[in-house]
Amino acid sequence: MEFPVNQLKRNLRAGQVQVGCWVSLGGNASAEICASAGFDWILIDMEHAPNDIPNVQQQLQAAAAYPCSAVVRAPWNDTVMIKRLLDLGVQTLLLPNVQSEEEARRAVAAVRYPPHGVRGVSANTRANRFGRVKDYLARANDEICLLLQVETRAAMGQIEQMAAVDGVDGLFVGPQDLAADLGHLGNPGHPEVKAAIGEAMERVKRSGKVPGLLNFNEAEAKDWIARGVQFLAVTSDQFLLARETSAVAGRFKS
Repeated sequence: MEFPVNQLKRNLRAGQVQVGCWVSLGGNASAEICASAGFDWILIDMEHAPNDIPNVQQQLQAAAAYPCSAVVRAPWNDTVMIKRLLDLGVQTLLLPNVQSEEEARRAVAAVRYPPHGVRGVSANTRANRFGRVKDYLARANDEICLLLQVETRAAMGQIEQMAAVDGVDGLFVGPQDLAADLGHLGNPGHPEVKAAIGEAMERVKRSGKVPGLLNFNEAEAKDWIARGVQFLAVTSDQFLLARETSAVAGRFKS
């Protein structure tokens, strides 16, 4: 059986902008709707959404019919959880709140098989098409795309060191957590926060790794693309549903 390649990783390495949608509702119907909408990728969120291993698998299956890459944000930089997600067939991972070169190295080790890492080995998983991809173990490391989140002052101070770790593909700024750590809880649009994000994106670009960001304001998101952000989340299923239902209700209740 043909090896499952990571098209998102290939597109990012080719310098293409990849625009995506956060999937937070925890259902395969929502994942399928978003995956079929025309985005380059969807992200199934396990950090701030009611997702666990079984329903992540269901959402991956729902999205698989469409030419849209599936990314999963793990709840933490945890070796056991990462192993389980990789065995589900996840090839692109976003890990929250990574703050140092040491933590970046631990993340890379978790996604790679020995002798280059510590990923546990199973010969029969969804990732290798249940044992049908015979060269999976030899090639799996090369198809993993690993993105780390920069969300604190400490992480801002370690951008170059984390980017220099072999196996890290990109660094993604989490605006809300960074705003909170900078003393502007709930205000990612504060000038200090926006300046810090801009600085981070420039430093990531200079490092040669992929700069990533979340911004649901259309005008601002387009501006970030113009400034070189390559991996950008521009909306979410939860955001769209909450905004549009309120808008419709408001028009009838006004």
